[in-house]
Formats: sequence, structure tokens, C-alpha cells
Amino acid sequence: MARTVFIMLWIVILTIYMGIAAIAASLATKGGKYPHLVARAWGKAILWFASVRVRVLGIENVDPNRSHIYMSNHLSLFDIPVLLAHLRVQFRWIAKAELFTIPIFGTAMKGAGYVSIDRSNRKAAFASLKQASENIRNGVSVLIFPEGTRSDDGNVGSFKNGGFVMAIDSGAPIMPVVIHGTRRIMRKNTNRIRRGNVTLEILKPIETAEYTRKQKEELMLLVRKAICEAVEKGKKDMP
Repeated sequence: MARTVFIMLWIVILTIYMGIAAIAASLATKGGKYPHLVARAWGKAILWFASVRVRVLGIENVDPNRSHIYMSNHLSLFDIPVLLAHLRVQFRWIAKAELFTIPIFGTAMKGAGYVSIDRSNRKAAFASLKQASENIRNGVSVLIFPEGTRSDDGNVGSFKNGGFVMAIDSGAPIMPVVIHGTRRIMRKNTNRIRRGNVTLEILKPIETAEYTRKQKEELMLLVRKAICEAVEKGKKDMP
């Protein structure tokens, strides 16, 4: 437990320091590129201190010349530093509005150009997704957890509609991303942090240009199937 306390303290101090750096970067530059690089360094520092090693598979599936909508399963709070540190592309988070109210951290997220989604306000949520679709058409990749929350048991939960409406409206390909192992590092509703190994698996992109809003359920099932199959395969392959 003492180890977890030290890691938590490190995360708090690091978040304050890096958050201020990200805010400064957002004031000095435009576009969110440099605040995102600060966030990447924040993720790497957390993983290093917590003794979490990450292996990346499928990086060849990423086309750096195209914007994508990255959709990942969600197992743990450690998914965030894993994705920031090891998904080596510029992207913007689409995250719940509550995160943007955290002092310093929330301001840094705004400065980096991350998109706030207020799930309690349907109209505001779709306005945010509309703005995100416009950003994607302008060449910015985004990342979303389509389940909307962390898994309780390690299985993939049901998906929310919003990300798929955004994908269809923007015409950008969906890049399914699968995280293996972070639930063993830190489970939902627990504070204990363990050391360990994580695999970040980037699957082949799924094109969305031919889909209409009426077909969003079909697209959702296709993406969820790809992620579920990779999750199940990972359970068999990992000790």
C-alpha cells in the first residue's frame, strides 16, 4: 500500500507541474501540438515511476498522413497514460465534461484542444461532436472510449452512439485500439497500483465513408466485434 501512496503522490505533483507546462505551451502556440507533447511526457513519467512496461503491436496500421478516430476499450485509469505515451501520433481526447473541472489538469486539457462532452445535456453533447467532426475534417485525429466508462470485469461493454455519428459525419476511418493488461495494474473502484506489463494493440482501420447515419448501428457492431475478438484473443495469449 505504501508503494501506491508514493505513486499517487508522484502523479499529483507531476500533474501540477506538467499541467502548468501544458497551459504555458497552449498560450505560446496554437493547434494543441505542444501541449499534447507535454501530455505524452506526463504519461511516460507515470508509467516509468509505476514500473509499467508497454509493448505496442500494429503500429504499421497507422497512416500518419490521414486523420483517424481512435476507439479503445477502457479497463483502467492507467489506459490514459498508456495511450498518451505509446500511441505515437497527435490526437485529441474526447472526454467527459467532469474531467475539465479538475484544477490545472482540466485547464491543460482545454489548452491542448481536447473536446468536452457533457452527457447530461444531449444538445450540448451533439454540438461538441459536431465541432469534433469539423476538426477531424481539418486533419486532427481524435480518441474516444466508446464504452463511456471503465469495464467492471475486463469484458467490453456496450458502445455509445456519439462516436459513430461523428465518424460518419467526418468520413474519417475508425482505428480500433485494444489495451491488454491495465486492469491488472489498477482495477476500477480500487486504489492499489501494481507493476506489470501492458500491450497496446492497434488494429486495421475501418473505413466509414460509405456509411450513413442510418447505418451507424451496423458500423458500431463491426467495430465492437473487432475489439471484442482482439480482447478475447489477448486473454488467451497472456499468462
